[in-house]
Amino acid sequence: MSRQKKQIPAVDGWFVADGEAALLGSRCKTCGSYFFPKEDFFCRNPSCKGSEFDEVPLSQRGRLWSYTDNRYPPPRPYVAPEPFVPFIVAAVELDTEKMVVLGQIVAGVAIEDLKVGMEMELVLDPLYEDDENEYIVWKWRPVAAEEG
Repeated sequence: MSRQKKQIPAVDGWFVADGEAALLGSRCKTCGSYFFPKEDFFCRNPSCKGSEFDEVPLSQRGRLWSYTDNRYPPPRPYVAPEPFVPFIVAAVELDTEKMVVLGQIVAGVAIEDLKVGMEMELVLDPLYEDDENEYIVWKWRPVAAEEG
């Protein structure tokens, strides 16, 4: 009898792994700028001197801004599955925050299926696994892939 592996975030504190998937960012209390990954010390907006932030869930949808395929394993600390399978990396502009966040595209979506400007949504998906756990990260999926 096989047992289910425990799902663990591959990067702690960068996304919500329980319930509805969402990236965790921060919003400057002074200027309202959003950041991902979260900022805790100083506002990255060069015209702002703010140093206080609220942790906020970021938009789960956005528009495909750019993309490319990755045909070689990234260096450590990234853990590539064996054997390595090429994957697509996407830059998605979040709907509300109007900031661009990078992430992989889910398996099964070909580069020919993508088009700049198409609507994308955030999902959680396995990155790699070991004998005990499945390590998950956020990835992007074309909305049409879910609805079609």
